[in-house]
Amino acid sequence: MTRTILCYGDSNTHGTKPMPDLDGAGRFGHEARWPSVMASALGPEFDVIAEGHPGRTTVHDDPMEGDFRNGVRILPALLESHKPLDLVIVKLGTNDLKNCFHVSAADIAFCLDRLVRMIRASGAGPDGQAPDVFVIAPPPILETGCLAEMFAGGAVKSLGLATAIKAMATRLKAGFFDAGQVVAVSSVDGIHYEAEAQSALGLAMAEALRDHLT
Repeated sequence: MTRTILCYGDSNTHGTKPMPDLDGAGRFGHEARWPSVMASALGPEFDVIAEGHPGRTTVHDDPMEGDFRNGVRILPALLESHKPLDLVIVKLGTNDLKNCFHVSAADIAFCLDRLVRMIRASGAGPDGQAPDVFVIAPPPILETGCLAEMFAGGAVKSLGLATAIKAMATRLKAGFFDAGQVVAVSSVDGIHYEAEAQSALGLAMAEALRDHLT
């Protein structure tokens, strides 16, 4: 029986390339994005849905880019439209590090806590049950390139993300993976991943899910 996985994330789940300037650099092809790499490695018994949106936050309305990037606003509709879902992977938190939000690593973990609880209460799993939830902590960011000012102060805070998110996931008994163990952000813009990192994350997540789902 095919199991369905929803990957709920931001620009790095979308496949946004590192940006040399604010006009952007495009998007990696479908097969090069980490959810697709993961899907290929997992095999045909899994249906992987990639739902990545550049700029998506956990629970914050972006005052400049629009409140539709608020992850908690759109999540209920996506859970309903894609159900039944066996597993929801949440990979958010990087955009919360923008200077305009003024939140700490601990704050971001509490925001993710809210999303995990929302997923479990959704009834979007098989037979109206709760989907399984797996949280990925993003790797630390760099303050460099065209996005440096936007993320001013975020690099230091990002160093505490994995620890804070792991504690949250452990408390809620959700799956957890620290992406910083296998990938690093690009030196071009300090936020996005190069193609090699997209591939590495997809392969690592396939292995992590094999352990999680057995």
